[in-house]
Amino acid sequence: MTGIHIADIESAINYWREREPSPDGLTLPAPTRALAEVYAQMVYAHTVQVDEAHISPAAWSAWLDWYVSTPDTPCIAICSTSQGDAVCKGCGRTFQEVQLWTEMRPLEKRAIWRRITAEGTAWRFNTYAERAAERSEKRY
Repeated sequence: MTGIHIADIESAINYWREREPSPDGLTLPAPTRALAEVYAQMVYAHTVQVDEAHISPAAWSAWLDWYVSTPDTPCIAICSTSQGDAVCKGCGRTFQEVQLWTEMRPLEKRAIWRRITAEGTAWRFNTYAERAAERSEKRY
């Protein structure tokens, strides 16, 4: 099941807390409250994902507003899939994921973002200094 991951709910809550802080330190603005209800239900149910069909329209809308504030693509313009690699060294996506990216739904894209971030092997997660050191070590 591709659903909204609890880490994304947390990020969306923090996004809204910054964007619309509580006016009195006690009440939550509507987007934050809608997402907090989803988060609480997930914690109570001991689940890490929730299907978009099982959340309120207000929570889905608040999540989508957060989603559009995130980078759309993990691409760093170093695409090794165009050179025949099954997995891009630059971003960590598979050839098929790169090809179908523009057709994917937000939940599918976020699942890929979570996977490549957890793997952390793509160049996008290394500093340029680390890459330069790796190259110079391979030369000798």
